[in-house]
Parts: sequence; structure tokens; C-alpha cells
Amino acid sequence: MARVVVLSGGVGGARFLRGLVDVVDPTDLTVIGNVGDDLEVWGLHVSPDLDSVLYALAGLADEERGWGRAEETWHALDEVGRFGGETWFQLGDRDLGLHLVRTQALHRGEPLSKITAALAAAAGLRVALLPATDDRLRTHVETPAGSFSLQEWFVARAHADEVDAVRFDGTGSARPAPGVLEALEAADAIVIAPSNPFISIWPTLAVEEIRDALERRRVRCVAVSPLVGGKAIKGPADRMLERLAGGTEPHRVATCYQGLIDVLVIDESDADGAAGVKREGVRPVVTRTLMTDAVARRALAEAVLESAR
Repeated sequence: MARVVVLSGGVGGARFLRGLVDVVDPTDLTVIGNVGDDLEVWGLHVSPDLDSVLYALAGLADEERGWGRAEETWHALDEVGRFGGETWFQLGDRDLGLHLVRTQALHRGEPLSKITAALAAAAGLRVALLPATDDRLRTHVETPAGSFSLQEWFVARAHADEVDAVRFDGTGSARPAPGVLEALEAADAIVIAPSNPFISIWPTLAVEEIRDALERRRVRCVAVSPLVGGKAIKGPADRMLERLAGGTEPHRVATCYQGLIDVLVIDESDADGAAGVKREGVRPVVTRTLMTDAVARRALAEAVLESAR
């Protein structure tokens, strides 16, 4: 299989991509990354999901912590706290370097897509890493406690509030970043990574032309469920599915991508839900989706590509 396009969120998507580059020539892989949770911290533009992918594929990610840079130090954060600044969003010293370069380039008027390509090249990536859009697109969640930006809810409030709705500011004007539609049109397979549908994938699909491209796809689109045994490995995906989709059975994941996917890959522990997926008009593929090591990541990637044929 030649050209593969992956819609990805943060940590789960980045982990999956590490397996995918073991079975696909990286130059044939395009990653369309979520920018709905981008934010400014200390005046710096931070793109958490793009950075998670970049760090993972460049071998720079902190595997034990699950986010950020390996061998990180926190001197700047400590000093910010000392002098009364906000420290709820933790930026390490190594991480700061990337954000400084990105922010400086944005201030020069360069688009996020051009900056992301330069950062990826500097990190040695051969994968095409594209933001979904160069335009401002931000995710907000509606909760019983009020409306919050994605990162305020996810990080500052530790995603403790139940979510009643998700909305995306900027959808009316957001256009796909250069290369996004072209990659989708030329793809031999489209994959939705095992990311939280509501906050990691829906922001990208909120860009109307990207959703339209998936709706008129000529190749198979395969989604990987982010749940194992009906539970999220990390984060609030299971709670959000329960509240917003009515449950955590595999077919609930399929309904999040109605009309956009042909196959849903689910974990062996969720095999009893395969029939429900089929009733949604989506072909279920049952395999081991828990990515415990490099062998497991590669095996999942191979299963996903096989299901896209």
C-alpha cells in the first residue's frame, strides 16, 4: 500500500503512528493533526497534538510520563511559579525551545503549516506532518460547571467535569491547511487513529472541506477504537462516549464517524460488540489494539492496513 493519510490527535495517535512508520515508508505517510487544543502559554503558541506526534516520531517523547520531552527539566516552570506566574500548563525547558521558534515564526507572519514542516524537518521526520488548518480553530466543552476551553478543562480542571457538549470556534472560516485536501484525494488508505473522537478527531472534521473530502472518499477509511474492554487507556474518552454517545460499546464509537468510515478496528476484549458495529453499516475488525510495546504497535498497524485493502 502506497499513500496513507492518518487523522490523529495526541498521545494515542502518536503511539499508533510509531507502529505505522515501521510498516509504511515514512515518505508515503501524511499525518493531519488536531489543532483544536492549541493555546497560548506565557505568550507562546503551543500545539500539543502536533508536538506529541513530532516528539514521538522523532524519538524525543517521554515514554514513561506519556507526554512531553524525554530527559526534561523544569527550571523555567519553577521560576515562573516563584514569581507568581501560572503553572497549571506545564512546559519543560526542552519543550520551550520548540514553542519559542514556532511563536517567533508566527509573529513573522508565517502560517502554522509552513512552521510545522520546518520543525518536523529539523527533528529529522520524513513523514508529512500537517495541521488540519492554518486558521484559528479552538475546542470548547460545555459542562455543568460552565464552558471551558479544551486545555482549561482537560489540564487545569483535570477533566473532572462531565461534558454535555463540544463546540468548535472558528469552523465557519477555517480552511484546510495547504496539502491536506491533496493528501486525502491522493490517498490509497485513510486512517483515523485511536484518539478521543470528540476532542481529538472532531475538531479536524469540523473543518467543512475536510469532512466533505472524507464523505466523498474513493478509498476505505479505517478508524481504530480508542477503547479496550470499553475503557480508555488514558483520558476521558470512555466517560465522554457514555455521556455523549450513550455508551462505550464499539458501535457507539462507529456512530461518532457516521458516513465517514468503512471499517472499525476494535480490541479482542470488545469482540462481543462486533455485531453492533456491523449493524451501523461498518465492517468490524477484531484484533489486539493495546499498544504495550513496539511489536504490538507494529501488529496493530499491519492489521489496520490489511483492513484498508
